[in-house]
Amino acid sequence: MRKFVSSVVAACALLGTSVSATAGPVLDDIVKTGELRVCFDAGYMPFEMKSKNGSFVGFDIDIGKMMARQMGVKYVPVNTAWDGIIPTLLTGKCHIINAGMTINAQRNMRVNFAEPYIIVGQTILLNPELEGKIKSYKDLNDSKYTIATKLGTTGEQAIKRMISKAKLNVFETQSDAVLEVANGKADAFIYDMPFNAIYASQNTGKVVHLEQPFTYEPLGWAVAQGDMDMLNFLNNFLRQIKGDGTYERIYDKWFKDNSWLSQVQ
Repeated sequence: MRKFVSSVVAACALLGTSVSATAGPVLDDIVKTGELRVCFDAGYMPFEMKSKNGSFVGFDIDIGKMMARQMGVKYVPVNTAWDGIIPTLLTGKCHIINAGMTINAQRNMRVNFAEPYIIVGQTILLNPELEGKIKSYKDLNDSKYTIATKLGTTGEQAIKRMISKAKLNVFETQSDAVLEVANGKADAFIYDMPFNAIYASQNTGKVVHLEQPFTYEPLGWAVAQGDMDMLNFLNNFLRQIKGDGTYERIYDKWFKDNSWLSQVQ
């Protein structure tokens, strides 16, 4: 495949125009700086994590690096706290959010999303003492139960909307929240399926995973509103990597093989 940015520059040279006359503001800045700055919040397995040697690894990281490589620019990670990730994008400190972000109406009022690149949903990690007693999220909708989750996530929204009678405890990180269940301080932890599946496989006996998602959550790449050129690029990039097998190879590496766990433990 020809590198996208190189093609843009070559085409502009032939036409005698500048890149800015052809590309939108985000693509234009990527060309000018030679960088693709990508926002994420490290700690969301297996999407973005910090390895033992301090580098960032994960499903989103590999896709972001592939995107930069096909653009012919440098991949620049911008690790950002989740509650500030959209403001970081909107102030131009990164070009794109590639962080396992669920597409929803509130976020879509602030940013534009490309087509979903993966579909996930909320699942439940239970205190083992409740195994067999709790069979779905509906069984947790009782004031006698305490549920933990990460602050500002769709997990928190789902609990407030669908399990409102239970007591809700929110934490700054998913790691702190899930420990409440593992340590017997909460009855359940609700969060995205990929994280829960991996955590359950690492903590057999400490939690029980109800692995059927009870919400539908498409994850998408976010960009500043109004930049149709960047959205066009992202949607075509996604079609290309899904069509040529690149996406499947990256997916299998992070979701069907757990050998990467040794890099982050």
